[in-house]
Amino acid sequence: MSTTYQGQTTVNLTDLIAPCYYDLHWDILDGNHTYYDLYGGRGSAKSSDISIEIIYGMMNDAINGEFTNAVIFRKYAVTLRESVYEQIQWAIDALEVSDMWESKVSPLQFVYKPTGQKIIFRGLDKPKKTKSIKSSKGYFKYLWFEELDEFAGMEEIRTVQQSVLRGGDKFVVFKSFNPPISRSNWANKYVAEPREDSYRLHTDYTMIPVEWLGQQFIDDAEHLKRTNERAYNHEYLGHAVGLGTNVFELLDIRTITDDEIEKCQSIYQGQDWGWFPDPKAFIRLAYIPNKEEVILLDEMGGPKIRNAKMANMIKEKGYDDYQIHCGVDEEESIIDFKDAGLPARKAIVAPGSRKYTFEWLQCRTLVIDPARTPKSYNEIINYEHEVDKNGEVIADYPDGDDHWIDAIRYATSPLSMRRGESA
Repeated sequence: MSTTYQGQTTVNLTDLIAPCYYDLHWDILDGNHTYYDLYGGRGSAKSSDISIEIIYGMMNDAINGEFTNAVIFRKYAVTLRESVYEQIQWAIDALEVSDMWESKVSPLQFVYKPTGQKIIFRGLDKPKKTKSIKSSKGYFKYLWFEELDEFAGMEEIRTVQQSVLRGGDKFVVFKSFNPPISRSNWANKYVAEPREDSYRLHTDYTMIPVEWLGQQFIDDAEHLKRTNERAYNHEYLGHAVGLGTNVFELLDIRTITDDEIEKCQSIYQGQDWGWFPDPKAFIRLAYIPNKEEVILLDEMGGPKIRNAKMANMIKEKGYDDYQIHCGVDEEESIIDFKDAGLPARKAIVAPGSRKYTFEWLQCRTLVIDPARTPKSYNEIINYEHEVDKNGEVIADYPDGDDHWIDAIRYATSPLSMRRGESA
């Protein structure tokens, strides 16, 4: 990959774009997606790559006779000058096209001299002001939300996009951030929800050439790895490791393929009955004993669902092929399932079984595909121990917003409550 503008020195893009971003670069050129979500740890060169893509993209658009502009957002305007503005200046210098761009600081902007295309910078201290963002020529093709987790949430982001993404056929919207430590943070949840129009890429410093980072950076990272692996996983690898109050720490959030499901053999199913306004919750999962993994395969349920309808939903999926272990507090509902032809029975319970089934699950890796089991995913990542007035973690397990979690406990009760089994 290389580029030359108006007879200037050829610049090899491979000297500026790390190999982990090559596929993303071609994806942008091919126009395959609208949204590009880049997240990861320190030193992963996310911002460097985005700034190169914006400058390269705008100049390439100009060559093709397309007049495009860019707008770059941070939550607070005061942070723009020392962050994204300097980053764009770096990209211009790195591409060796400084003489073709004019930089201004009042207001903050860059202007491409041959055409007048602009890169402007805005803070979202007051997001409604984005309605006043206009371009006298062309349209805003490129948007960049830096430090995504600082914004108030997707509603705020959507407000901006609805105001700015107008007047063109193709848009490129970048969102970049270092994942917050809490799995329940809205930005972490956002990138875990699949979207066909989004290209998601998680990177870390191990994917970047050492000479780009410097040996001191590597030494600092390795030192933290030796002395505080949890902090290392969060800060340098960019993982949402939790605040220490998450009930479930061993999570593998990823895509689960149909082929993988077909190979699963040890299938377990659970049913929590709920009580309005609580939902009925059904779960189907697989257990891989040699890996100690619980793979969530499918879920069903919701509020105001009668037992007969719930039973039909389960049978329509063909999930009457394995036993369904149910909450023991509604024996009449279990009878309803049996009358409907389902192999329903009480979950295995004993004194202290609530605590024990939780502990058993905490010692296993929960494999979750948010696209397949979104309700279970949301419950699990948001399920945290309560904290007392002194900031101490309460060891008990909270009751509430845990219906699919309970279904998982019931489903695995034949395993967790097996005599001689250890959590």
